Amino acid sequence: MHPARKRRIRLIVALSAAVILACALVYTSFGASDESVQPSQLTGAQPGVSYQLTGKVADGSVRERSGGVDFRVRDREGSKSVPVTYTGAVPDPFREGREVIVTVRRQGSMFVAERDCAIRSSRSARRSSPKTPTRRADPWRRSAAPC
Repeated sequence: MHPARKRRIRLIVALSAAVILACALVYTSFGASDESVQPSQLTGAQPGVSYQLTGKVADGSVRERSGGVDFRVRDREGSKSVPVTYTGAVPDPFREGREVIVTVRRQGSMFVAERDCAIRSSRSARRSSPKTPTRRADPWRRSAAPC
């Protein structure tokens, strides 16, 4: 076989494999994402079904207890809120008025945060105020809970 023809065949095979891998990556990326819901959308929540809840921690709702925290998550723009109980290590950025993302399951009238998923502050909640000096994160420091 002519060397130019071999190169062309190798190029076509390599490009085809790259396109197939790119399609698989896009498919798994979109298939793995969870849609987050706000408290006002949880009125018909099914018991035992997992939801990714997003919103702000309601002012005056945080109650620390041994091994965890009880709090309420409210809509970003509205006043509807739901009670959440969390057992585990609470990260430092967690406080009233901050936006959070937490995976919850309904148990009676309460929502229980999954133990393996820490309360996470959303990206907009991490912005520092002008009064607070910014501190660079240590790239070698591991977070308390993987999520």
